[in-house]
Amino acid sequence: MYAFASTLQSVALLASLLGGGLALHDIWRGRADMLALIEKMHWVITGALTLASALLLHALYWHDFSVQYVASYTDLILPVFYRLTAFWAGQQGSLLFWALAVALGGTLFALTRAWRSLALETRLWHWVFFYAIMAFFTLILTTWSNPFVLQTPPRDGNGLNPLLQHPGMIFHPPLLFLGYGGFTVPACLALAQTLSGKRGTERAWFQLTRPFIILAWLFLSAGIALGAWWAYMELGWGGYWAWDPVENASLLPWLIGTAALHTLIIEDRCGKLGRVNVVMMVLTTVSAFFATYLVRSGVVESVHAFGDGSVGTPLTLFVLSGLLVAFWTACWAKGEGRPLAGPNSREGMLTLLAWTMLALALIILTATLWPQLSKLWSSAPRGLDAAFYNRVCLPLGALVVMIMAVCPWLRLSGGIRNKNALVGTAVCSLVGAAVVWAAGYRQPTALVATAASFGLVCNAILLLKNPSVLRSPPTLGALGAHLGMALITIGIAFSGPYAEDGDFMLEKGQSGRIRGYTATLLDVRDGRGPGYDYLAARVQIQEGEKILGLVTPERRIYDKFGNMQFSEVDVIPGLGDEIYASMLGLDTGNLVHVRISVKPLVNWLWIGCAMLCLLPLLCLWRSASAPSKDIKQSARNRPC
Repeated sequence: MYAFASTLQSVALLASLLGGGLALHDIWRGRADMLALIEKMHWVITGALTLASALLLHALYWHDFSVQYVASYTDLILPVFYRLTAFWAGQQGSLLFWALAVALGGTLFALTRAWRSLALETRLWHWVFFYAIMAFFTLILTTWSNPFVLQTPPRDGNGLNPLLQHPGMIFHPPLLFLGYGGFTVPACLALAQTLSGKRGTERAWFQLTRPFIILAWLFLSAGIALGAWWAYMELGWGGYWAWDPVENASLLPWLIGTAALHTLIIEDRCGKLGRVNVVMMVLTTVSAFFATYLVRSGVVESVHAFGDGSVGTPLTLFVLSGLLVAFWTACWAKGEGRPLAGPNSREGMLTLLAWTMLALALIILTATLWPQLSKLWSSAPRGLDAAFYNRVCLPLGALVVMIMAVCPWLRLSGGIRNKNALVGTAVCSLVGAAVVWAAGYRQPTALVATAASFGLVCNAILLLKNPSVLRSPPTLGALGAHLGMALITIGIAFSGPYAEDGDFMLEKGQSGRIRGYTATLLDVRDGRGPGYDYLAARVQIQEGEKILGLVTPERRIYDKFGNMQFSEVDVIPGLGDEIYASMLGLDTGNLVHVRISVKPLVNWLWIGCAMLCLLPLLCLWRSASAPSKDIKQSARNRPC
């Protein structure tokens, strides 16, 4: 049965090569004789990968340890929901899931009315790029990273890494892959429409793939947010973003994709930046593959990485090929020849925002690869620590929020469109900064970011007074995303520089104090869980005379992971301070080492992430007044 699954992957590879080859043949001949057959190939690919995925899930569910992948990432005591989500716990399974996500995206797009409106030449070019990506995925799955390698079944499997046994890791990886895969459809269509020369006779690629762009961005945002929450709750160090290389890698496509969302506004309304947007969308997809390269090549060390999985060289070649195609297509395309408006316009501010995000992406990319780059001139290369990222990236992040606060009150072509609203936003920002300063929070970057966030909230309130905004779900979705970003910024500004940690060595009944809170050790108990031994401390938290609750952090040792200890933290949540507790150990004198941390406003970060990931779903709701298929109604043909 599992040999058949390997055969299915080979069938998908052959179908990808055949479909892409036939599409190139028809383009070369200037005809579309084989288009009907070419378009049937995506059904073969999607069907084969779906059935292969179902067989892998079957093996995971039934503990079929004859499949090497199943034995590597599950065991007999692993709960069923973690057993099934081991699908994406390892390199082979996660690549199969990503390939399936891309295949399903291509099939869904081929079923839409937007697809049927495309010219035949555009369809052919689209399949060339789409099948090239699918051929790359299936080549890896059939050669270097096959999840269906068989073995003599052991009595039990190795088990799932305890760090992955957390709800955040059930959803974090698949959401990332859905985000990565979702950007593939608009990237392929952007290249196809550019090369077919049909941009002026059919609706623009970003209009036709708008739902894919929005959903891909939302999935990617949610994946990153859940990854940060997992790190906060599972790794035990008290933070949610350590500028780890693999964390950085997932941020790169998000930054580029977010920049593209804003430059697409300029193209949609003013018909400018067409070539730039094609490159940006392709770079978003290419950077997703680069993130995969970082995770699977062994080039960086990370708690998230899979190590050297023999796919580093193919991924490198694919990323370089993608970059070459993106820039060659942009150079080949005809430019609009229309200059951008100045910096005192919404057009200029959107461009500045996009360039700032691209600068952030470039800085993060360079810093992430610095240990490898520095090998060129140093025999003892060193990486850059979190302090570097914070000094360089956080001010640029604050600048992004400031631009977002100013932008709505400028006209596209230049000038202020609502002076009173702009003044109100500025006053709100200054008042917010003054309040925060008076409260004693005076770290410069955090102060500026918080002031800009207050301005962003003020923007939303003022815009919601406009009845036309309330009647426009896409506008409400964009406002929701901006409000979410404001809360995220406030959460980061306070929970980072103003967090306080206290390490205490306590006996039963002893207390320690940290920032107005008293932590009292009530007792310590040990016990046995499914597949692990644990040591748990019960700590009572008080503020003055008020008992806030108990925290019960644990240390665990799992049977199949040697003497390695794993931390299980506990929290007392709050909209102000959150109390975060982790247990560091027990000394020979029965003193318990616990760390109590106070995280101000950290939950505003998670609330903001939820708003950022959910409210933009309103952008999928097109009003009855949305543009029709008539190309003459396109913004490209209207004066800006």
